[in-house]
Amino acid sequence: VMVWLRRTTHYLFIVVVAVNSTLLTINAGDYIFYTDWMWTSFVVFSISQSTMLAVGAIYYMLFTGVPGTATYYATIMTIYTWVAKGAWFALGYPYDFIVVPIWIPSAMLMDLSYWATRRNKHAAILIGGTLVGLSFPLFNMVNLLLIWDPLEVAFKYPRPTLPAYMTPIEPQVGKFYNSPVALASGAGAVLTVPIAGLGAKLNTWTYRWMAA
Repeated sequence: VMVWLRRTTHYLFIVVVAVNSTLLTINAGDYIFYTDWMWTSFVVFSISQSTMLAVGAIYYMLFTGVPGTATYYATIMTIYTWVAKGAWFALGYPYDFIVVPIWIPSAMLMDLSYWATRRNKHAAILIGGTLVGLSFPLFNMVNLLLIWDPLEVAFKYPRPTLPAYMTPIEPQVGKFYNSPVALASGAGAVLTVPIAGLGAKLNTWTYRWMAA
C-alpha cells in the first residue's frame, strides 16, 4: 500500500509541478504592456521561463526515462496557459492580452539531446539545458512578432493593476544592450544548465523517497 501511495503521490506531484509552472509564467505576455521596460521584462521573463521549463521537463523526462516526456510536460504547460488565455478573453480583454509562451520547441530540443546520446543524463543536463536556454528567447520573440500591434493594445487595454516597481519612468530600451534575444539567450544558456542539474537531482531524491 505504501509503495502504491508513494507512486500515486509522485504522479500527482508531476501534475502539480506542471500546473504551478504554468501559473508562475501565466503573465508571460505582460511585458508588452510595460512599454517603457519592454525589453528588460522580456529578458527577465525569458530567463525565468527557460529555467522553469528545464527543471520540470528534465525531472519528468528522467523519471520516465523516455525521450519525449519533456515535450509532453511543455504541452501540459501550454494547454493550461491557453485555458487562462481563454478566461481573460471571456472577461472582455483582447485575444492577445496573454501571450502563450513557446515552450514546446525548446523541450523538443531537450528530448532530442537525451535521445541522440542514448539516454545520457549528463548530456541531457549540459546539452539539453544549454539548448533550452539558447532557443527559448528566440522562439518567444518570433511569437511576439506575430502579435498585431502590441503597443496599441497595451495603451488601449492596460493591466487591471500595475505593480509600483514596474511603473514606467523613462524609456530604457537600448541603453545597456541592443538585443534582448541575445542577452536572454546568453544568460539563459548559462543559468539553465545548473537548474537542469537541480531537476535531475530532485529526481534522485524522489527515487530514494519512493524506495524508503
